[in-house]
Formats: sequence, C-alpha cells, structure tokens
Amino acid sequence: MASKLTNNGVFEGSRIILPEHREAYVLAMSEQERRGKPVLDEQEMQLIEGAILESYQECRSITLTVFNPFDDEELRGVVTAIDKPSRRIKLVRDEEDYSWIRIEEITAASI
Repeated sequence: MASKLTNNGVFEGSRIILPEHREAYVLAMSEQERRGKPVLDEQEMQLIEGAILESYQECRSITLTVFNPFDDEELRGVVTAIDKPSRRIKLVRDEEDYSWIRIEEITAASI
C-alpha cells in the first residue's frame, strides 16, 4: 500500500484542479503584477496642465498617457471640456468617441 502513496503513485498522480481554484490562482498571479501609481512632482503637473490648457484653447491634438495598474494607456485627441470641480477633462478622439479622464490619472502629456 505504501508504494501507491509515494513515487507518483495513484493518489499523487490523480491530482486535479477545480475551475474555481484555477480562476483564483490566475487572479492572484495577475494581482501580483499590479503596480503602484507614480508620484508626480509639482513641475510635471504644471507641464501636463499647461499642455491640456493649450489643447483646449487652440483645439490642438494632444497625446495623454493615462495610468493603469497593469499597463499605461496612450490616448490621442482634442480636449473639448474641462470640469474644474471634478478635476477631469473631456477628450474627443473621433467625432462620436470621447472619454472623461481624471487629471490625477494622467502621467504624461505632449502636444
């Protein structure tokens, strides 16, 4: 009986993984890849806000790098509205495609 329990015997070789356990494992592994939000100094924030204001006033296209815990997103469009109380901007990419972006989530901006 001892030979079945050791050296890849019946019990050791018949391991299975339940779908729920696999999903939990994959979720735990993806959470380990999560990264923290970078801290921007005052000068960088002023440069970002200046580029946003220039895009808004002159209707110029801007490229924004938006923070994401797993991978940063680069969005390109024109700033059409600035919501000061909520500190967010409306970025129009196409005529029908737009998104509201919180200014705190922007890590880089270039015109």
